[in-house]
Amino acid sequence: MRIWVDVTNSPHVVIFNPLIARLEARGHEVTVTARDFAQTVGLLERFEIPYEVIGAHGGGSRRGKARAMAGRTAALSRLARRERFDLAIAHGSTDQPPAARAAGIPQVTMFDYEHAAAMHHWNCRFATRVVVPKAIPEDALRRYGITPPRLVRYPGLKEEYYLADHRLDPGVRAEVGVSEEAVLAVLRPPPEVTLYYRGAGDDAFTAALERLVEAAPAVQTVVLPRTDRQREELRKRPVIVPDRPIDGPSLVGASDLVVSAGGTMNREAAALGVPAYTPFAATMGAVDIELIRAGRLRQLRHPDELELVPRARGDAPSLRDPEFLLDLILSAHMAKLGR
Repeated sequence: MRIWVDVTNSPHVVIFNPLIARLEARGHEVTVTARDFAQTVGLLERFEIPYEVIGAHGGGSRRGKARAMAGRTAALSRLARRERFDLAIAHGSTDQPPAARAAGIPQVTMFDYEHAAAMHHWNCRFATRVVVPKAIPEDALRRYGITPPRLVRYPGLKEEYYLADHRLDPGVRAEVGVSEEAVLAVLRPPPEVTLYYRGAGDDAFTAALERLVEAAPAVQTVVLPRTDRQREELRKRPVIVPDRPIDGPSLVGASDLVVSAGGTMNREAAALGVPAYTPFAATMGAVDIELIRAGRLRQLRHPDELELVPRARGDAPSLRDPEFLLDLILSAHMAKLGR
């Protein structure tokens, strides 16, 4: 098949990198389109994934987002009609689902945070398949018009599938300039340009950052900003802000603790057995609630809750078979054929 993958944010590159390799190993031809946002393009280049940039992020305002989405969707629609793909796949893209529908292409939408209402009401209206973790109950998705068989749920975390193929780089500490003796803390700031996070405070994250700064040099802190504005502000602090895109899972795997106000990096930490803390201040998603209940993620309310010690490194955690997730994704094409 000719398969089209659309990546719109940095984590999507890491998610799809091993899946693209497996698709190609099965004999499929994969085309990747990318939105110019955060480290998306830099990571595609780091992992040597061929891509075509179409569109950019619209900024923090609703008007800017709407204008950028309309322009990018139109451009993707032209591409889809011209290329006549067999299947389209994305994780949280608001642009690919309507473009694929307009071109008559079955489309798979993936996500793992159920409270991004505006996104899901739009995306899922056009999707052929919606693929989510089983931790998200069906009742939480019915308001978006998502029900079986269009809704497909998988056990565990998506990170447990794609990390099974991700070779962790043992040189990542040296790459970012962290000594082997130091406690390594990896931080990811709040998604300040994301509508579902708007209005939620970031005091817990800021307080955590301050405590880690105070603990230097025994603790070395690497912060992975989401935007240029965050990068400029963070470089005023005594923390490490990498100059180029970093292999996030390798950095997480080499760390002693992770503090992320988003989701993917905390779930990568949980999958790799690294202590993870979330200062997330918006409505908590079902996946993170389940991880907190299982003791694999900690909700951070006060910086003194951070344990700034080297983590115990035992056996590698058990991950999941990516072929299972890949088969769920490809089922959308089978549905179109009536199989």
